[in-house]
Amino acid sequence: MQRYDDNDDRPLFMISVAAELAGMHPQTLRLYERRGLLHPQRTAKNTRRYSQSDVDRLQRIQELTELGLNLAGVERVLAMEQQLNAMAEQMQRLQAELMEAAAEMRREVDRVERSHRFELVPVSHTQIVPLGRRRRRA
Repeated sequence: MQRYDDNDDRPLFMISVAAELAGMHPQTLRLYERRGLLHPQRTAKNTRRYSQSDVDRLQRIQELTELGLNLAGVERVLAMEQQLNAMAEQMQRLQAELMEAAAEMRREVDRVERSHRFELVPVSHTQIVPLGRRRRRA
């Protein structure tokens, strides 16, 4: 599926143009719409208008049917692909949040370490006096 730009969801094509771009008959597009595989936008006069995303989806449906899937199988694959894409987007968001939290934690650790540097006094081993063992009182 080739993506063109951020305006892929603009309704640009009439049914005949969308069908030609996807290499299908217009009646097939109507069938896919009835089955819920496709949701073209409608004009004020209720004319179907297809976006580039719709054409891409039609091409994906065609790929799947050429692989031998029936429309029920195509519906299931498209639903799973949509779910997979949503999960991938969620994972990217969570990874970004994790990276930001790790960076914030590192900044906080650095800040705390810098604030303690003046409180610590270096001691050489020769200045340490062993106290010995304490005896317990009975």
